[in-house]
Amino acid sequence: MSNEYSREEQSALKTGLYVVATLVVLSLFYIFGREGVEHQDNGNYYPLHARFGRTDGLQVGDVVRLAGVTVGKVVAAELDNDFNALLTLELKEGLKIPDDSSASIVSDGILGSKYIEIEPGGSMDNLPTGGEFSYTQDAMVLEELVERIIDLGKAKRKTDNKGDKQ
Repeated sequence: MSNEYSREEQSALKTGLYVVATLVVLSLFYIFGREGVEHQDNGNYYPLHARFGRTDGLQVGDVVRLAGVTVGKVVAAELDNDFNALLTLELKEGLKIPDDSSASIVSDGILGSKYIEIEPGGSMDNLPTGGEFSYTQDAMVLEELVERIIDLGKAKRKTDNKGDKQ
């Protein structure tokens, strides 16, 4: 019995490898090629600030979105006196953000890049130029999430084992 593949199997394997390689290359172009393109319309922008406890994975230059539409980008990051991250965002001029809106750091998929998503509030008053979001949500760290799930599973297992022994 031979370990060699038939011609049909070799052809199918090569085709599969080409498809996977093409998808990887296209994914890399999508991830790295879109940086810098989204903020080149040379329009006018105004600054807003957002304060977060942690910004893991978010970088200066990352986009700001509202309803999934890119409306600006992160232009600066610094630490405040309480060791929180103070981000400066530039949003497109004319975009009025209600003053009870929130800013969250979210991921573009499981392994995707981070960005800021603005959830508009219902207030009739808007954040002024240079204003700050009152409500923010920090970045979710994947490792911490997995660790929490494992800890919950271990705790459940312990309670199930205690019930079996009685």
